[in-house]
Order: sequence, then structure tokens, then C-alpha cells
Amino acid sequence: MTTSSSERGVSLGMPELPAPAYPDDVRARLEADAREVIARYPDSRSALLPLLHLVQAEEGHVTRTGMRFCADVLGLTTAEVTAVATFYTMYRRRPSGDYQVGVCTNTLCAVMGGDAIFEELQEHLGVGNGETTDDGSVTLEHIECNAACDYAPVVMVNWEFFDNQTPGSAKRLVDDLRAGRPVQPTRGARLCTFKETARILAGFPDERPGAVEEGGSAGPASLVGLRLARGEAAPARVVHPRDGGPHDEPRDRVHEPSPTEHLSSHDAPQETSASDPAHPAGPAAEEGE
Repeated sequence: MTTSSSERGVSLGMPELPAPAYPDDVRARLEADAREVIARYPDSRSALLPLLHLVQAEEGHVTRTGMRFCADVLGLTTAEVTAVATFYTMYRRRPSGDYQVGVCTNTLCAVMGGDAIFEELQEHLGVGNGETTDDGSVTLEHIECNAACDYAPVVMVNWEFFDNQTPGSAKRLVDDLRAGRPVQPTRGARLCTFKETARILAGFPDERPGAVEEGGSAGPASLVGLRLARGEAAPARVVHPRDGGPHDEPRDRVHEPSPTEHLSSHDAPQETSASDPAHPAGPAAEEGE
């Protein structure tokens, strides 16, 4: 028994029509911005990535119209632009929320609770991966490593860090976003909408007062190794369990750690060749020497 093309989900209809153009006033504004972006590069096609962020800032995702615009101003084919826009995950291909909430589910974040956070947020928001809440405020997705393993598990909102999250704190975060309450990242500038973030990624100044000064950098936990490598004595502190526990104490109390305590629950020193005289470091001998 054979099945028809429609039963197999194959469309044999008319080919898709060309994407509509932007309205004249929108195109004129975007062309002025595009000229500024293109002028930064010796080869105009190098401006494609920031231009895709520019059109994403216009509509909240990269539309066929946006890709047609990029192709027109750069002298590329729409196929060339589409190949780039579909390769990078930071370019959205369908409408999404004002706040992109990404839960890292890569290895360390996953074992530290990222998987649990993602599952609970899906249930709490009533959406799946890549889906947006009914009010259009939050799009939830799982994301790959964002190089913040020392603060696992990490949630990102519009690419700003929210470190050391728990299912409870993550649910409070999305509730605050949906309610319009101010939310401050663990590191970095205050949040802005996804469209505003996209325009900044296109290379235009962040015009919010004080936002540049708030810009994030590596946190203390990320710099411990660097300080030790420089021979600096890092001030020791103990990171207490996020949900309380036997070491729970007022947060404003300074805890003087004992010699056996360490900076976190998973950074205790291990035996190495430098600390084990019975196994000194040195070049490995070639076989037969």
C-alpha cells in the first residue's frame, strides 16, 4: 500500500513567494543604521552577523524580510544570508518573548541542578523548549555551556548571568519578569528587552544611563586561580549550601574557615605531582629509555 505525498507531510504546492519588503520608513531607518555598521569593515560581507542582530532588534526575530534586507544591502543572495541565520542559535527564527530565559543543561550545570531547574520551569510556565508564554513575556530554552561553570547551575536572561540558581530562585526570577518587577543579574548590567539586547549586539551604544559602568566581568570565583598563579593570597571563604543546612548562619557574619575548609563544595585540593614527593613531576621517558 502506498501513501500520498500529503500523508507523508510533503508539500507539492506553489513555491514560497519572495519575502515582503519593509515599509519605506522602516527601510530608510535600517539602511542608515546598516551603512554605519558596514563602514566598520573592510569587506562589506563581514557585516552580516551584526546586520542580522540589527534586523532581529526590529522584529524580535530574524524574519524572511530581515534576511532579504541583509542580502540587498550586502549584495548577497538570500540563500547565503539564510545559511548564516540558521547556523547560529542567537538568531531567532520565530517570534519570541521579551526575555529569553536560557537554562544551561551542559554537563556541570546539569549535575549541579540545571536539569531540575529546566524541568520545573517548563511545568511552572506551561511551555516547552523554545516556546513562549501566552503573555509573550518569556521564552524558555535550554542552552549549552556559557563558560560560567564555577557558578553552576546558571540561568541566563537576554545573555545576562544569574548564577548559583535553584528551582525556587529560577521560578521567582521568571515570575518577576512576567510581573514587570525590576530584576538585577548576578553579574552585568540591568536587564533590557531582547530587542534592545539585539541592537546592542549589532554594535550600537547602550544608551541606558549607567549601564556601561554596570557591565559584568569575571566574578571572584573565576579569578581565584589567577590570583593564586600570581602568588597572591586569596581570602578564603566558605560558600554555604544554597538551601540552608547544617552550616546555615546569618549572611552578614564573616566566617573564618579552618585549614580543611575550601572555597566551595567541589574545589578541595587533590594530590598532584607537586604535592606528592613519591611521584615527582618530570618529562615522561620515551619507551626503551
